[in-house]
Amino acid sequence: MRVDRWLDEIPCLAGQERRVDELPGGLTNHNYRVRTATLDVVVRISPASTELLAVDREHEWHNSVAAASVGVGAPVVDYLPERGVLVVGYLPGRTCTAADIGANLPRLAAALRRLHSGPAFASRFDMFEVQRRYAQIVAAQGFPLPEGYAALEPAARRLEAALRTFPEGLVPCHNDLLAANIIDDGGDLRLIDYEYSGMNEPAFELGNLVNESQLDHDHLEELVESYYGRLDGRLLARAELWGLAGRWAWTLWGVIQQGVSDVDHDFEAFTTERLALALAGFADPRLGALLDAAAAPPVPQGTP
Repeated sequence: MRVDRWLDEIPCLAGQERRVDELPGGLTNHNYRVRTATLDVVVRISPASTELLAVDREHEWHNSVAAASVGVGAPVVDYLPERGVLVVGYLPGRTCTAADIGANLPRLAAALRRLHSGPAFASRFDMFEVQRRYAQIVAAQGFPLPEGYAALEPAARRLEAALRTFPEGLVPCHNDLLAANIIDDGGDLRLIDYEYSGMNEPAFELGNLVNESQLDHDHLEELVESYYGRLDGRLLARAELWGLAGRWAWTLWGVIQQGVSDVDHDFEAFTTERLALALAGFADPRLGALLDAAAAPPVPQGTP
């Protein structure tokens, strides 16, 4: 079995009797829960093609260690950079669903504040720069753009200009908070899989989280208020617009995955869904007001 050969090359698992179970849900990697007499870990094996998706494995390892140090991420047990293998402690608990996210936004805000106040991450995550890199890869590989995507470029650049005005300070962000990356152990919520982690604006984290679970505007308001301790119109607009930027950029992630991934997932449906959401966002009659609000200077707290 090929997986067994991989596991025998990991020092903490080599030569031990073990139980191996493949974990479902990974969109980029193959993940296995491995139990021995002394360890219960998750082994993540990454294909070389993930480099096309703006994933830096050294940064992921560093950021995973930082997240674990503040009790948000899983403990890091081993890392084999030459093999694309990361080993982390298994976190007992229930993998969240989109419905769980909507029902636990204050708890999520608390987990994010812990992560965002922790040690700095090794990398910078900028959704617009990632989109440009994806666009270059799509062009170089000859992957077809979905119909209607290219026409969004002018509106997306207006969106970028608004979000570049008076940005928030950068904090260590996860940047890929699918419900499947959130574990509920009955106490604190834990965040796993730091492939796309990096220093970023908190508002991106909030907007992207709500979008990934396809929650509504009321949920976004609740999350923003829970995280910042107040419902600030400027920050709410920034979170919503960063979510739109994510929908636009993640569409190209899906295009690349259609061309290179060996993971059993419908990446065409993923791409179509993200594009439909981006098209709706850019066509929203509220867009102009949101751009104005997001680009406004911050009002110091306590100002009447």
